[in-house]
Amino acid sequence: MTSYQLTGRKALVTGGARGLGAGMAEALAAAGAAVLIGDVLEEEGKQTAQALRDTGATAEFVPLDVTDDESWAAAVSTAADAIGGLDILVNNAGIEITSLITELDPADVRKMLDVNVLGTALGLKHGLRAMRPGGAAGGGGSIISVASVAATIAFPGISVYSATKSAIDRLTRVAAAESGKLGYGVRVNCIYPGLTPTAMGNQLAVDCAELGLFPSVEAAVGAVVELTPLGRLGQVDDMADAVVFLASDASKFITGAGLPVDGGMGM
Repeated sequence: MTSYQLTGRKALVTGGARGLGAGMAEALAAAGAAVLIGDVLEEEGKQTAQALRDTGATAEFVPLDVTDDESWAAAVSTAADAIGGLDILVNNAGIEITSLITELDPADVRKMLDVNVLGTALGLKHGLRAMRPGGAAGGGGSIISVASVAATIAFPGISVYSATKSAIDRLTRVAAAESGKLGYGVRVNCIYPGLTPTAMGNQLAVDCAELGLFPSVEAAVGAVVELTPLGRLGQVDDMADAVVFLASDASKFITGAGLPVDGGMGM
């Protein structure tokens, strides 16, 4: 019988201070994992960790700039002392800057490439090095990266964001192939969340209306719902549950996969 229980597991969640990341950290903790929240938002990250501790969970915060190689090395090293190791990594940190293609700002493009693509690639690098035999943790594990339904559909205003999330899909599959080929004992998967009314999701609707792509914020949200067979926006716990599944033994024969959690929007 398979289990979604994560008792004894140690997880690092990037971008875990708020939004999807905080929800994923909460779900992992509720399933029994010790959780290390990594984020550039130090005050919010500490508050989220404290809120988890208040429920009886083991949770700590570590400053983490996912675009910086040394910051990653320090965070993974901290995991050993703060939560006792590392066998689950959630590459969740990401940014979205809405723009028409004709109005792209190179600086904004670089920011999304740095956080979404480089940040995920460095997470894979340091997660695999820590979890593989001989690594700082060395017991194998599961890495889950957060792509987006934007990687599977053509939605106006998010061209570069869509491109970065498509890159996460490819990174995931190559990392899974390398991990298997080299005997690392680490499963590597990703999820494709649908639009969720977090701060980022809400801002996207506002931006799309301001760009003239939809007559109002409500119309932008309505367009997403209309494209979704299940007829609603995603919720944080929808995404968090998928992460717990991919972190757990219930998915022990799944690697190199992308799991849509989008209500059917991207099918």
